[in-house]
Amino acid sequence: MEFWSAIGNGIVAFGDFLCGYPQFVLLIGGGLFFLIFSGFAPIRYFGRAIGELRKKDESGQGQISSIQALASAIAATVGLGNIAGVAIALCIGGPGAIFWMWVSAIVGMATKLFEGTLAVMYKGKDSAGDVQGGPMYMIMEGLGRKWKPLAVFFCISALFGSLCVMQSNQFTEAVITMFIPAGKSSLLIRFLIGVGICGIVATVIFGGIRRIAKVAERLVPAMVILYFVLILYIVFAHLPAVPGVFRSIFEGAFSVKAGAGGVAGSLVTVALTGVRRAALVNEAGIGTASMMHGASRSSQPVHEGLVAMLGPSIDSGLICTLTAIAILVGRSIDPTILPVGGDVASAQGLSIALAAFDAAIPGVGRYLLFVIVLCFAFSTMFSYSYYGQKSLSFLIGADKGHYYNWFFLLMLIVAAMIPLGVAVSMIDIAFALMAIPTMLTLFLLAPKARREMKTYFATFKKQNKR
Repeated sequence: MEFWSAIGNGIVAFGDFLCGYPQFVLLIGGGLFFLIFSGFAPIRYFGRAIGELRKKDESGQGQISSIQALASAIAATVGLGNIAGVAIALCIGGPGAIFWMWVSAIVGMATKLFEGTLAVMYKGKDSAGDVQGGPMYMIMEGLGRKWKPLAVFFCISALFGSLCVMQSNQFTEAVITMFIPAGKSSLLIRFLIGVGICGIVATVIFGGIRRIAKVAERLVPAMVILYFVLILYIVFAHLPAVPGVFRSIFEGAFSVKAGAGGVAGSLVTVALTGVRRAALVNEAGIGTASMMHGASRSSQPVHEGLVAMLGPSIDSGLICTLTAIAILVGRSIDPTILPVGGDVASAQGLSIALAAFDAAIPGVGRYLLFVIVLCFAFSTMFSYSYYGQKSLSFLIGADKGHYYNWFFLLMLIVAAMIPLGVAVSMIDIAFALMAIPTMLTLFLLAPKARREMKTYFATFKKQNKR
């Protein structure tokens, strides 16, 4: 038992290091570069990006539409990270961590603009001859075959980053919190819940990308609207507490003290916490979204880039803000709900969120949130399996890629039984490793993407003048 405990502690320690300054510089610094390099296109053309959703561009090669690609990518990113991850960020870094999630959303939009654009510019073909997208194909088609080791490194990291260990772990925790009496939980119960999760996910992922996209296209809008309505009720029911919520976010973002009760926490800790959790939420620069957008039938790279950049504004921007409002309103009612100043191992994210929603909507809050959790958790699991399958297909051949689904399903069961700190750190590490080849590729190919953007936006301006 001590051996496994030491392994778990080692994973957490390595995750804390890798997802600290290195990840902050790479993702925030890189995103800021893309924001400036694009001429602040995400801000200037945000309205245009929304308009692109009405444009049907299906003249290219691929398996799904642009809207299905966006819905599937959001289905992957809008998950338990938006609930449990936000609760963990608030617990570790205080309310100020949310401000840095907003910063990550803005620069993440710029990163995804380049990701989506390059995913269509540099599509490739798998061993079966089917058109595919993603960092591995951007590397091979855009940088050349001599860069193949970088593509292999990405795919190996993605095999582990695509495992939904946090989602399975926290959904199991939610089921136990909701339906199992205190002190009655056991490893057997966690195993059985994991098996149930595995069974539900299997019914969708074995249908391939088209079934995943169809489910996401219907599920994502419904769950986002339902969550928005739920938070809207909490806001109006506790309107006097809302100004204090936003005040605590801005004060905490730039204060050397973060959180309630004067718990010490540096500005750096708050920022790193917000960025680390945002990386798990919006996945900008991680490379997963480009696999989904690269599978679209769009023939216009910048069109796909504009659609892709909407993702961070929805997940890290809108959904995370809604969660933070609900939890901080709950804390204003019962301060014991959100203990600030802990670590990932001690922060049971979903338990905190369930308690906060119950305080804000007495009697039914936790049940309403549980329905949302159900949708968020499974939508993520459906899409993530695709990322892992495509990575394995690149490594050993498209005819063997489906074997990943069995590994993915097995790990859902394992994840239900391991400690939260280990589960979160495993994915954090994999994401940080995936970001290295993805961001390097984006940096190297950015000038070509910008030339494509200049042409596209110039055409757009001419059309508006007519």
